Amino acid sequence: MNRYPLWKYALMLAALLFGIVYTLPNMFGTFPAIQILASQPSSALDARTLQTVEETLAQHHLPAQTIRLNAPSRTDSRSAHAANILVRVQDTDTQLIAKEALFKALNPNPANPAYIVALNLQSASPTWLEAMHALPMYLGLDLRGGVHFLLQVDIQAAVNKKLDTALTDARAALRQRKIHAVVRRTDRSITVHVQDEKLARLAGRVLADHLHDLQWRKAPEVETGYMLTGTMTDIAQRAVEDAAVEQNQMILHNRVNELGVAEPIIQRQGTDRIVVELPGIQDTAKAKDIIGRTATLEARLVDTRAGAQDFSKPTPADDDDFMQNTGASIRLKKQVVFTGDRIIDASAGFDENQHAAVKIRLDASGGRVLKSISREHIGEPMAMILFEKGKAEILTIATIQSELGDSFQITGSRTTQEANDLALLLRAGSLAAPMDIIEERTIGPNLGADNVQKGMDAVRYGLAAIALFMVVYYLVFGMISVLALGLNVLLLIAILSLLQATLTLPGIAAIALTLGMAIDSNVLINERIREEQRNGALPQTAISAGFSHAWATIVDSNVTTLIAGLALLALGAGPLRGFAVVHCIGILTSMFSSVFFARGLVNLFYGSRKKLKKVMVG
Repeated sequence: MNRYPLWKYALMLAALLFGIVYTLPNMFGTFPAIQILASQPSSALDARTLQTVEETLAQHHLPAQTIRLNAPSRTDSRSAHAANILVRVQDTDTQLIAKEALFKALNPNPANPAYIVALNLQSASPTWLEAMHALPMYLGLDLRGGVHFLLQVDIQAAVNKKLDTALTDARAALRQRKIHAVVRRTDRSITVHVQDEKLARLAGRVLADHLHDLQWRKAPEVETGYMLTGTMTDIAQRAVEDAAVEQNQMILHNRVNELGVAEPIIQRQGTDRIVVELPGIQDTAKAKDIIGRTATLEARLVDTRAGAQDFSKPTPADDDDFMQNTGASIRLKKQVVFTGDRIIDASAGFDENQHAAVKIRLDASGGRVLKSISREHIGEPMAMILFEKGKAEILTIATIQSELGDSFQITGSRTTQEANDLALLLRAGSLAAPMDIIEERTIGPNLGADNVQKGMDAVRYGLAAIALFMVVYYLVFGMISVLALGLNVLLLIAILSLLQATLTLPGIAAIALTLGMAIDSNVLINERIREEQRNGALPQTAISAGFSHAWATIVDSNVTTLIAGLALLALGAGPLRGFAVVHCIGILTSMFSSVFFARGLVNLFYGSRKKLKKVMVG
């Protein structure tokens, strides 16, 4: 009656081993390390690079506990880079000195570094555990320390950029169909003026076919002819806003990778904000510099009309004035040829005259627009402009030599180094809309360590109090309940470690709550066994009835709690989601340990006794 088949005992043993093995990495802590990553496609991480690292450390008399070249990771989707060199050192003082020495040795040209040398904290787990993919949980910002940024995306700027692109596309589409029209942009719409009604109808069909995000309406007849007005639909505007925030998130991921942080948290908050948390980061100044790069790129034509560059005259309505690096002013057309989000790749090279040049490849849409515009402006200069925090910097002005397509090159860089720098900037990608840092917090590692200590003390003391109560009140069954609760903790931490979840203070609170909720199941079972014995049932029958009759109540209470946890997981954000993840996993592990594992222990202790007179259930 109260015996498990052999496979159930094997399952209990497997669960216990799983919990021990995958919980162990969290016991070893971390060590200071230097992480080296390639910042350019041409930079290789190989045996020669490893030898340079070893020789540099030996030359500066800097002891390293281990130096390891890690191959590309296929299992850790959160890894910042495909491959890296990890140098483990003794303390943070050695770490800082070694970082500076390695950066200088690996990057002869600091202005264009081939390798990223970042401070980091790495797990001290043995290699045999890592080979089993047994890794520690990541610690959140409140437990490890680090930096927190809240950035606000300029949604209106994204919409304006979309309208500018639509303006360029509209001109190109009408020009391709040889429809003469005057196309202008107002505050929230695009207007098209044509001479007669027939052209208006034709232009309306062409624009509707090519610009699906705009809704076109024909205005009443005006003195100069007919006018079409295109306004962005609500659905298209929301799509542009969502795409802007998502693209900015992706670019921020690429930038954060330069810091070598293995567990960055970059997530959307609300409609126009992005949260960036970098736990364990030690270069806080560098983190702010990289996150704060809110640059966008645009290509515009120089206004070459007669007298256009005469700055004693008012600026034409379709022009903007900019300042060059030389201090001279230049007047550019407002029409944007393409933006940085159209660039697929950029690399430095040489033109046919062996002058430094940057080779650029655009996506299909950007290539079509550039081909149409460049065909009509051969011999005219085109400028690349970097907009950052409201300031514009002209990176280069190159002359259009021939009709361009999705692949072309720009000249104007005086040196190869300038061409390399420009290619890196273009290749990194631009934000879909500017962002501002509206909140910044730095949490020191000492405060994080204090939070860890207090959180673990709360769990430890709570577990001890529960164990004492259960043993005193339920005797042998109380001890069995405590053992099942211990397995629950092991399984919960093991699963979180296997999933590489980020543990935060709310997560620790969820663990403490899970302990209290998990023991409820054992209380229900023990009280039911007591009741069966008081009603005169035999001990073996009381045990069987206690577990079977309490099961329905346990399932009902846990399912309702799980529904609340899933709702919190689906609708919550940030710390709430962290709490919900631990809470939901804890409910599932508690049902396994409190019922299946606890009954297995009871069966081992009492199941083989044929003449059992009484069970020690308090």
